[in-house]
Amino acid sequence: MVEAQDSRADDSADLLTDSSPAGRVPSFARPVGFVLWLLVTAAVGAAASFLLLYERVQLWNDTEYVTACDVNPWVSCGAVMESWQAATFGFPNIFIGVVAFPLLIAVAVSLLAAGGRMPAWYYLGLQAGVVFAMGFITWLWYSAVYSIGVLCPYCMIVWAAVIPLFVVTTARNIVHGVIPAPPGLKRVARDWWWVAIVVIYLLVFASILLNFTEAFTYGL
Repeated sequence: MVEAQDSRADDSADLLTDSSPAGRVPSFARPVGFVLWLLVTAAVGAAASFLLLYERVQLWNDTEYVTACDVNPWVSCGAVMESWQAATFGFPNIFIGVVAFPLLIAVAVSLLAAGGRMPAWYYLGLQAGVVFAMGFITWLWYSAVYSIGVLCPYCMIVWAAVIPLFVVTTARNIVHGVIPAPPGLKRVARDWWWVAIVVIYLLVFASILLNFTEAFTYGL
């Protein structure tokens, strides 16, 4: 039955309901579970983005202002904001977060209101958004750790929100056939999605630990 529904993923059929046999669709991919993941990750990302916006505005108004997350030479939002990577597209990256995360909350509310009954293109649009977000925070992580050499706590909160957002959305779309995948990959997405989140977190933490040894030695 699941496979039959997957073959019609491009119509307005229910792509999120629990019509599959019991136990086939994990809780994270069901309507309420998936919406909760979107709401929580979007809310965390939005909160961090607006905090960053506040700090950025204070710096615009007063060049001597010390941001709340300026801890030491290795942990400083202000130092990161002064780098060119903080305006990758010619304007502050913060603006992307303060627009994108509230938009994601609106998407989650729309899914909840519709009971998950959205056409495949809606989920593909969401997938494109989370792929961009994951790619962008990967670039920012690499820049912070290996190029700038300074960590921004609020930025890291955004990273922490985007990672599960990307993994859960991708796994959900694979499980429901929005992203075509063989049965084996569907099983992996269904059963091991949480492992992907843990592994990515560990890789990020390990990169920070290895590249900020001096900061950890003298205390953050």
